[in-house]
Amino acid sequence: MADEEKSSVGKSLKQCCKFHWRGKGSIIIPLITLPILLYGYSIGSSEFKCMYLVLNMALFWITECIPLYLTSIFPVVFLPLFSIMSSYDVCQLFFTDTLVMFLGGLIIALAVEYSNLHQRIALGTILLVGCSPRRLHLGLVAVTCFISLWISNSAATAMMCPIVKAVLMEMEAQNIFQVSMTQEQEPMEEGDPPHPSIISLAFYFGVAYAATIGGCGTLIGTGTNLTFKGLYDTRFPNSKEKVDFPKFMMYSIPMVVLVNVTLLYFSLQLTHMGLCRPNSNIGQQIKKGSENKDVVKQVVVQRFKELGPMTCHEIQVAILFVFMILLLFFKKPGFVMGWGDFLNAKPIGSSTPVMLSVVLLFALPTQYTFFKYCCGKAPFPGRTMDACLSWVYIHKHTPFGLCFLLGGGFALAEGSKRSGMAKMLGDKMSFVRSLPTFAIIGVCIFISLFCTAFASNVAICNILIPIFSEMAVSIKTHPLLLTLPSALAISTAYHLPVSTPPNAIICGYASIKTKYLAIAGILPTIWAFVLLWVNSLTLGYVVYPGTKKFPDDL
Repeated sequence: MADEEKSSVGKSLKQCCKFHWRGKGSIIIPLITLPILLYGYSIGSSEFKCMYLVLNMALFWITECIPLYLTSIFPVVFLPLFSIMSSYDVCQLFFTDTLVMFLGGLIIALAVEYSNLHQRIALGTILLVGCSPRRLHLGLVAVTCFISLWISNSAATAMMCPIVKAVLMEMEAQNIFQVSMTQEQEPMEEGDPPHPSIISLAFYFGVAYAATIGGCGTLIGTGTNLTFKGLYDTRFPNSKEKVDFPKFMMYSIPMVVLVNVTLLYFSLQLTHMGLCRPNSNIGQQIKKGSENKDVVKQVVVQRFKELGPMTCHEIQVAILFVFMILLLFFKKPGFVMGWGDFLNAKPIGSSTPVMLSVVLLFALPTQYTFFKYCCGKAPFPGRTMDACLSWVYIHKHTPFGLCFLLGGGFALAEGSKRSGMAKMLGDKMSFVRSLPTFAIIGVCIFISLFCTAFASNVAICNILIPIFSEMAVSIKTHPLLLTLPSALAISTAYHLPVSTPPNAIICGYASIKTKYLAIAGILPTIWAFVLLWVNSLTLGYVVYPGTKKFPDDL
């Protein structure tokens, strides 16, 4: 009887810890870190008060005891209570130019999906590249990378997953290669779908990783880039080296995107698709698939035909999309006079051209058949024309919580600066002063790659970039040298679902176990480290020549 009661208590305790650990963690974490706050009050140090807030937000972001977006509102509550910033100053940081640009980018991406333009781009590219397994893999990786340059990496991944699934299902129907693992190869729980095969994993990993790499190419490709821009512009408003759209593209696209995505493709071909191993089981399946490429092409052609001719809706969205990119690029390109140089009575941020495109999407109709009624006779149509974008659709699909996540990061970074905490930590890391510059950059990239594997990349960016900024000032190195490659490194997270949205999307969509993701990310992570390091020491000095020496205005 006693053993049964003991067993029952143990079982209840186990269930309680399993289902209620978040509630316990949300109480235990602030209590464990409370001595830092008490010490701060005892010596009257704003640095330690802010450190208490940063540490708690970091732990809450990593463990997700409460939703990420709710944690991001902590600065609104605690920075004024700790006498670090006023509520007015904190709340202003939740709707900055960078944040509005990010929100506009999300809405533009939704407009592309709303018009179904993304399907036409994806299927057209696949037909152009080819339909053998290797070419198909190349096409999916290339189109995902390209699309992710202009829309968020999570949207690009979510868009490509159904296309990957449709292709794999046809491969299975035609018995071209093994699409799923057997129960003996990878046991799954009863009721769960079979686990994707090694070849199928190459397609899903290729899409997710290519979206991550593509997102590094432009400021609007991922929230981490915009977070970095906001943090850098806030900390160094007078810096002569600006993080603007054209320069960011020139810095990142040649090596961080193009070379990186090429190495990614060959890495997955080598590890998952039998490249250089033609006699292996996987190599034989790929060979068989190449012999049956016409079958796959028929499926893709059929899906492309189902889309029909390009509609007026798609054409207008495509034109406005290109219009937005051109406005962003030629605002102040540097090599010629931009339109922002002429309209310079007041500073014009990147949010202006993005939101202009958004407004036009809501203003323009999907078709212009109503013109024939202008001079016609009754009867007239009894319904209004739909706009190129619906607010109901935007309200339903826009992740507004990300705005709180970015705003909370900006507020936390500003609080770290005003309290002196970031400077204190930066000074503590000044021991690296004795190292050569290239070694310091390597250390910052390595720390960024390591930390971002275990938590949201935007959250890690909000924590690390202010520290690296102050460290750069302390050791008299241009801040852009340390922060820009580190910010891009924070985006290149390949190992865990929690690291970045594309990883989480493919794991949830295809029921992929984390161990396969962790192993597949090893080679891409090595390439990311090497390329970011080399890029910062070569192309970085060409795009940002002012980083060769520490500026006097910082």
